[in-house]
Order: sequence, then structure tokens, then C-alpha cells
Amino acid sequence: MRLEWEHVVPAHSFGQQRKCWQEGGRKRCVADDPVFRMMEADMHNLVPSAGELNADRSNFRFGLLPATPKRHGACDFKVDFKARIVEPRDDVKGMFARIYFYMHDRYDLRMSDQQQRLLMAWDKRYPATAWELERDRRIARIVGHSNPFVVGTRQWTRGHRNTADGIVTPIPAGHRSLRPSSSAQGAPKATHSTPVGAVLGNRGSKVYHLPQGCPGYESVSAKNRVHFENEAKARAAGFRKAGNCR
Repeated sequence: MRLEWEHVVPAHSFGQQRKCWQEGGRKRCVADDPVFRMMEADMHNLVPSAGELNADRSNFRFGLLPATPKRHGACDFKVDFKARIVEPRDDVKGMFARIYFYMHDRYDLRMSDQQQRLLMAWDKRYPATAWELERDRRIARIVGHSNPFVVGTRQWTRGHRNTADGIVTPIPAGHRSLRPSSSAQGAPKATHSTPVGAVLGNRGSKVYHLPQGCPGYESVSAKNRVHFENEAKARAAGFRKAGNCR
């Protein structure tokens, strides 16, 4: 059996909500989008999985499949390829729900109401185990923060308003997300002198954009991008806020 690292929230699911994915798929996002690279490398969203299960899970949504037979031997895992639905085993349903809440909240992703209701039910029925809490502590020691839906400092409710912590918080200089894949062609090179922050400026127009409320945030070309930790620093550098920001 081959073990692989699986994204609980599939890369396709969070990538397709980024402009880079629409323009060139995953390869473009790896090359041009530091927020995507943060999501892709987020350890809270990674779990070991049997390779066959990971492949069959694909980017299918979670659901209940009471009438679907198991196809993977002793593995308690069900998949309906036609409906594009998977049902994991009971003892990881709660953990997967809390990972979904974390990723959608931290990176400001959209989730359907149907999926919210299912995951809220799993979160309630399958509370965090001692191992899930220990896993969170180990990851937090490396990345610097816990999953608040695991430790209980944040709760998901229908219509949840995302904090977008992973977008508005500056990415530490030297983080792996600032180092594009060596195979990416024409990827922008990030250095310690240009850390990626919450505010994105266009050196050509001297206009800056915010990650939320500014439609032009993701349309600034890589060669013209200037990153600022906050609006005050952008203004001090002679940039003005984009007129179409809400």
C-alpha cells in the first residue's frame, strides 16, 4: 500500500476560487499566487492517506452513502463516482469537518449550505479526540497557530462570516509559500525585502488593493506587484487606494 499526503479540502476546491486557477490551473497558482501556496502547504489540511483512496476521493464533496457498498477492502470508505460524493469512516468525520471550517474561514472560501449543514452535524456528533488535539498541538508548534475549530475558540454556524486570517495576516519572510516551484516558468522571486502582506500595490499605476472588497486585487501582474503590510505603509510609499474598492 502506498501512503500519500492528502489535502482534506482538495487543492481543486480551494484553487478554483482563485483567479490564477481560472487563468492557468494549479501550475499558474503555484507560480504566481502566494496565498494559494500557503493553502497548499497548510499542515492543518494535510493527512496521510492510502494512495488508492486519495485518487478515488479526487475533489468530490462529502456526503452520506448508506446504500453504497464499500470498494476498498477493509477500508471503511465509500465513494459514488456518478454523484461525485465520498463518505469517510465515522472516526474522522468530525476532524474533517473542523479542517473544512478552518480552511474556509482562514482563506475566505465559499461553502455550500448543504455541505455546511452536513459538516456541522459531523462536528457535533464526533467531537475532537485526544489524538486530534495532540495533532493540533504538534502542528501549531511548527506553523505558529492552532485550528480554532479544534481547540474550541471558534464555532461554525450557518452563514458563518469568515475571518480571512490567512489572507490579511502578512506571510512571514522566508516561508515556503514565497518560494515558487522550481519547475514554474517566469515565477516571481520573493525575497526578505519584499514580504507578502495584506496590501498589494501596482508599481505601474501607483494604486494599491486590499484582499477583500477590491476587485482588482488578483489582477495585478506579477512584475508590477509591490507588497505592503498595511495601508499606511502603502500610502507612505506614494500609493493611493483603488477607486473601485468597496
